[in-house]
Amino acid sequence: MRTLVRYVGIVAPAPAVAAGLIAVLVGVTSSAAIVFTAAEAAGASSGQIASWMLALGVGMAVTCVGLSLRHRAPVVTAWSTPGAALLAVGLDGVTMAQAVGAFLFSAALITLSGVTGWFERVMDRVPVPLAAGLLAGVLLQFGTGLFTSMEDDFAVVFTMFAVYLLCRRWLPRYAVILSLVAGGAAAAVRGTLDLGGVSPSLARPVFVAPEFSWQVLVSVGVPLFVVTMASQNLPGVAVLRGDGYRVPISPVIGWTGATNLVLAPFGCFGMNLAAITAAICTGPQAHPDRERRYLAGVWAGVFYLGVGVFGATVASLLAALPPPLILGIAGLGLLGTIGGSLASALGDERSREAAVVTFLATASGFTLLGVGSAFWGLLAGALTLAVTRSWRRSRYGRNADGHEADGTRADGTAVGAGTVPDAGRFVRTGARPESGPSAQAGAGEVTDTPEHP
Repeated sequence: MRTLVRYVGIVAPAPAVAAGLIAVLVGVTSSAAIVFTAAEAAGASSGQIASWMLALGVGMAVTCVGLSLRHRAPVVTAWSTPGAALLAVGLDGVTMAQAVGAFLFSAALITLSGVTGWFERVMDRVPVPLAAGLLAGVLLQFGTGLFTSMEDDFAVVFTMFAVYLLCRRWLPRYAVILSLVAGGAAAAVRGTLDLGGVSPSLARPVFVAPEFSWQVLVSVGVPLFVVTMASQNLPGVAVLRGDGYRVPISPVIGWTGATNLVLAPFGCFGMNLAAITAAICTGPQAHPDRERRYLAGVWAGVFYLGVGVFGATVASLLAALPPPLILGIAGLGLLGTIGGSLASALGDERSREAAVVTFLATASGFTLLGVGSAFWGLLAGALTLAVTRSWRRSRYGRNADGHEADGTRADGTAVGAGTVPDAGRFVRTGARPESGPSAQAGAGEVTDTPEHP
């Protein structure tokens, strides 16, 4: 019996299971309605809508479990939420067969991006402070949602917040899961949690033969690919790199695209690296040992499989959970990640302004040409960094040895003992800036801050 308990503790540690569950809960409740709307826009029947959920659930389960085990990192995938929003508008007047053709075309482009490695080469040139600022901007709305949701249901959200604070003092490992339990209990007492209308029902795959229309491929397939890569995969990579996971991005992107290709005829319209839900699984709340956090990604995949298999019951389950509970638990689960991202973004004074621009532009939710604020925020930060460094070089000039007069190299990075660590260190190193609060033993080494004060 002790051996069994020990084994369960190894493969299913409570923090990792809780992180996986919360990640799926947040991902599904925040955007499943958009997926339903997109399917209805293409004229999908109730059986086809359930098949969409099944295909998406199976795809995310296979990639989450497989990639997390393969790379020993919490690789969490998700359906493309901005892609679903685009489809909800773009599929009006498009047949289901033509929509599937667009899904296949977008998935083929994503697979090609992974095989050629061009996307990873672009991400390798993103400085750490900008990637951290982008991540903090993506997650800001969930952090503030913890407190804005108190306006709608103060009793439930404040109960979760109070339990979280108490657990952070005495039971830090179980702070998030116990907060979720407390919030559910409070919602049940207040009568806002009603599971009576939820009845299990299995989903069945429905195959749709693709039809390729160049008009639909251009108007739906290409934009779906662009928003998936720019608005989803880009911040998804920032999450992994920001927490120091040196996962080879090209194979990961390639596998998500290939899985999408196989499942597209059944309704898998778009898959990508998760950002917000992944951050729940990559931080210290998922497991105190960062080498064991890959289990959170595995369990996220297990729960996504459940969502897919019981896809027909997802809508009724969503209606049973009060939105303030979801917003509150998402905010609590991301507090540590938001704090770490801000520390990394602002740690280097010379790139601080560019990181702040990235953070603010990303947090604004600005959308242009169908592309979300994550892409434009990173572009604005990179432009700020390039201009301010160029201005600094022209203002201070260079010394005879090729270094700047203010103590930087020609590329704007610091030199000499006692200076701020190299701001030119790119995301591919997997290291957090040593100037921030998370700095530890040495360059390239990533460890976590203690759970206790």
